[in-house]
Amino acid sequence: MWKMILRRVLILIPQLFALSIIIFVMAHFMPGDALTGLIDPTISPEDIEIMREQLGLNRPLYVRYFDWVTSMLQGDFGRSFHHQRPVVDVIGERLPNTVRLSLVATIFTYLIAIPMGVIAGRYREKIADRAIINYTFFAIAIPLIVFALLNVYLFGFTLRWFPIQGSVDPRLATGTFAYHISRLQHLILPALTMALLGTAGIVNILRSEIIDNENSDYVTTVRAKGAPRRIVYNRHIFRNASLPLVAGFGFALVNLLSGTAVIERIFSFPGMGNLFVQSINGRDFSTANTLIMMYGIIGVVGTMLSDIFMIVADPRIRVK
Repeated sequence: MWKMILRRVLILIPQLFALSIIIFVMAHFMPGDALTGLIDPTISPEDIEIMREQLGLNRPLYVRYFDWVTSMLQGDFGRSFHHQRPVVDVIGERLPNTVRLSLVATIFTYLIAIPMGVIAGRYREKIADRAIINYTFFAIAIPLIVFALLNVYLFGFTLRWFPIQGSVDPRLATGTFAYHISRLQHLILPALTMALLGTAGIVNILRSEIIDNENSDYVTTVRAKGAPRRIVYNRHIFRNASLPLVAGFGFALVNLLSGTAVIERIFSFPGMGNLFVQSINGRDFSTANTLIMMYGIIGVVGTMLSDIFMIVADPRIRVK
């Protein structure tokens, strides 16, 4: 396992280097720059060019890329032009919110998907299985943005069960019990929205694996020995059927962590996804580039975690 981790870390270096080049070049060829649309229209073009020179926007591309990479390696991710603060501070304020949202959504996803997958696989072709399959078709077909807006209208505006803006009630004192309850209330609806659509793939995989394992030779042997039905499912069928879920846990967490932009935008949730959209719209490339690099690192680490989880769950697998 340690050889695999070392290999992944070594592969990580050229991957991130290539990603940094792609990010910087794409940001360079986007229309406009940090000064476009954010300055006083009465400022003369000459003064605008002076400001660009002061910000280093007129330097050659390779020079700016080298300065950007060397600064990142030293822990300096630049300064946000839009927020007029260091990028690390801006992202640091949003990162905990996105992490909380992703973790709660992941927990909801597995709490919903695993029982549904087990029921669908164990009682295939029956009413419960058909209902679950229809649900997965719906979850795959409906766009996330449409489902999120429906939840906002139904549970936010109509029923008023959940708040639909922000991450906490600003009127509450930080650290109090009511403050933490408010945080949880602001998390439930966006997390459930992500989870209810994210369960489809897990349900289908688990159902298929249960059906395949139930018809395998080793299960037939266990049943021939007189093992109770509960033991057959819990110790044999479900244990082997869950291996793909364990392997995909890292990917699922990464996808939720890096794919919250739509949800955060709709719910006005102050997370990294919302910050990324704002940075692109405001041409705040220092913040946007740093966020994309973070997502790239998270993706590679998530892949490595999936491999580690798979090895821990199934000791028969060894990476030479």
